[in-house]
Amino acid sequence: MKTNTIITRPVAEMLTHEGLYGQYGGRYVPPVLDPALSRVASIFDELASNELFIEKLVEYLQQYTGRPSPLYFAQRLSEKYGCKFFLKREDLNHTGAHKINNTMGQILLAKHGNYKEIVAETGAGQHGVATATVAAMFGLKCKIFMGAVDVERQQLNVNRMKLLGAEVVTTEMGTGTLKDAVDAALMYFIEHPDSYYLLGSQVGPDPYPRIVGYFQSVIGYEARQQILQQNGKLPDAVVACIGGGSNAIGIFSAFLNDLEVQLLGGEGGGNCVPGKTAATLSFGKPAIFQGTHSYCLQDENNEPCSSYSIAAGLDYPGISPQHSFLKDSGRASYFPISDMEAVEAFKILSKTEGIIPAIESSHAIALAIKQFSGSGKSILINLSGRGDKDVDRLEIF
Repeated sequence: MKTNTIITRPVAEMLTHEGLYGQYGGRYVPPVLDPALSRVASIFDELASNELFIEKLVEYLQQYTGRPSPLYFAQRLSEKYGCKFFLKREDLNHTGAHKINNTMGQILLAKHGNYKEIVAETGAGQHGVATATVAAMFGLKCKIFMGAVDVERQQLNVNRMKLLGAEVVTTEMGTGTLKDAVDAALMYFIEHPDSYYLLGSQVGPDPYPRIVGYFQSVIGYEARQQILQQNGKLPDAVVACIGGGSNAIGIFSAFLNDLEVQLLGGEGGGNCVPGKTAATLSFGKPAIFQGTHSYCLQDENNEPCSSYSIAAGLDYPGISPQHSFLKDSGRASYFPISDMEAVEAFKILSKTEGIIPAIESSHAIALAIKQFSGSGKSILINLSGRGDKDVDRLEIF
């Protein structure tokens, strides 16, 4: 399979103009940060259609990351629930998740721009590990910001980042989760605009939603070719978990114009009630948050509030502006998945297929089972990461 014919396809087919998806997106940042973001945007716009850049990226994705990732027909899971489940195995990528697709692309942008320091945020630690990995690969200084709560619940990934040579900076701000790590990373970026901020999800100010969407679109275009080959037709639905939104937009991207294909996102529902959830598109409202206009969880004073999910990678009160547009337009549908439902799906996939999914990805498994059991339909699920990091902390035995 030729990856280079896939990755050059545009992810933002509903992009109305630069930085906006309908009314969502844009760049809402202090003036001091605007030149740094404009420089990143200029580098990306220069390289995104550059054949030599694309060839180099494809080479690294194939030889270092291990792409294309397989599409696996989950036969026992399918028989158990009366439909056909196909798993896009992003968990088999180097570092164990989809995050490496984006970090590999962005580290090449940073190298082209002659940046000397990489800055990133992380929640579940997978983006932090992927960032530390590519920084080590290219010999760049790396600083990862992580909330105190996430440091405790994702200690394995903290240790991996340190082993790879990254400095892990723990922030005690707010609730000590992903939102606060993003705030801390943005503050550092403002103070050190010569560093390269390698943002991990499809959130934040322009150009990051465009950049992350572009580099993650490889998931969808591989999956489209693979399921047509294996199943003889497009899937009836595509399902992914969603926190910030990068793995979901990555796999949705190839099916946006296929209106017969349902697009479903499983949010970190937590307890599925306001104040105890991370289901932004289910319980939030549009607002300006962390540099972009998108849906956001808000309190009674319409101020951004904290989120909660058992999955650190979904525990974020904001969301991708493109997903906000897809929700409002009706092209995609989003559902809260409770902690209990996610843990049950975690166990089910492990025992039926011998695949231990990340607790984040388990939200997608749970949603697919919930929505399509007994339907006989073909369902494509993005298995965005592996669950080694979650085994010790979940009450599953």
